Order: sequence, then structure tokens, then C-alpha cells
Amino acid sequence: MVQILCIIPARSGSKGVPHKNIRELHGKPLIAWSIEQAQKSRFCNQMRIVVSTDSAKYAEVANQYGAETPFLRPAAISADLSTDYEFLTHAVNWFRENENYKPDIILQLRPTSPTRNVAIIDECLDTFIRNMEEYDSLRSVVLFDKSPYKMYVLENEGKVLSPLFKEVGDISEPYNQCRQVLPSCYLHNGYIDIIKTSILERGTISGDKIYPFVMDSDADIDIDTSADFEKANRDMDTKDNT
Repeated sequence: MVQILCIIPARSGSKGVPHKNIRELHGKPLIAWSIEQAQKSRFCNQMRIVVSTDSAKYAEVANQYGAETPFLRPAAISADLSTDYEFLTHAVNWFRENENYKPDIILQLRPTSPTRNVAIIDECLDTFIRNMEEYDSLRSVVLFDKSPYKMYVLENEGKVLSPLFKEVGDISEPYNQCRQVLPSCYLHNGYIDIIKTSILERGTISGDKIYPFVMDSDADIDIDTSADFEKANRDMDTKDNT
């Protein structure tokens, strides 16, 4: 049986929305929604649900909703510019060194997707587990409506506009082409990430072969600002009343 480490990242230092991860949304702290989604997964019996946080207060909230918090994340990897690789590696190493627990895959559920569909979690896990020999990771993506092939960067201290891509495939000057002739592009939306634990040893959380789980762009509420919280509360109230 494949062993799954579900990690819900919840550092305490959010600048845009202070204490975003424990702010109440529709009657529950934001992290509670992702914890409960993992608990409802049909893979729950082979999964450990862990909140990686640097805050004892956040850990207490997570425990109240049934998640494990066997460690506090070090402050050095809980800053604004800290990476997913750092806290994922920290968690995996902690479990290996302290409990000899070695999960096969990591399921990352970011708290910012509180309306995540449990059926999609299960579909992604089932898909990845069946294809583990072929892929390093799975990422949920949405079709991006703005082509990066038509984007520019500023160079020479902002005095020169330079195309980000000079060519794509056999297309020269893609920035001057119709969007319809350019390749479709997809944006990683952070809804679900699944990672083969072994690839962390290569210094990556995606690897070379990523399974694309393509979603509708309106499939979820993404919480990033106070306005997002307000909109999410309204939307969830409306859904409850229909």
C-alpha cells in the first residue's frame, strides 16, 4: 500500500492578510477546510495529515481539527521568500529521523483552496499512484488566457523592451503572431500537488516528468486577500442557501 504524507503548509507570517491561515472563513479557520478535505479522502487510511507551521497557536488550531503537528517549522524556512522545497524536505527528514516513517508520496494541500473538491483529490491520487513509475509529480493546472509568448521584459535599466521569447518551435517572433497560432499554455493553480518523495533527493519538488491535471479555471476559490475572504464568505453563504 502506497504511504501518503499529506502536508498542509501554514506559516504565520502572512503580510497581505495577517494570520490568514487561521482566519475564520464560513465558520472555520482557513486551514480547517483542507484538513477536513484530506480526512474525507478515500485514501485517508493510508495517509498522515500534517500541518507544517512555525506557530504553536496554529498548531493548536490544527490539532483541534484532527491534524498532526509533531514539529514546528524553523523560522529560517518560514519567511516570505522561503520555498516549498525547504518545508517539504524538513518534514520528510523529520519523520525519517524521529519516527522512521518514509512516505512514498507527498500530497500538498494549500489552505488557500478551501472549496477544494474531495473527489478531485481522490482522482489525482488514484491517477498518480497508477502512474508513479512514469511520473515524478502531478500538478493541477488551468488554461492560461494570456500567452507568455507575447510577453516582454525591460532591459538596459528599463530603457529597452525585449521579447521574452524570440521564437517558439518553428515560429519566429511569436510576440508578433496571432494568439491562435501559438501553443496553448497552462498555469499551475496550486489546487493540488502530488510529489514522489524520492525526487526531493534531487533538489526538486517537480522532477522532470510532471503529470498535468487540467482543471476549469473557475473550479475553486483562491484565498489571497481580504477581498477574497469576503467574496468566499458570500459565495459559500449563497451556496448554503440554495
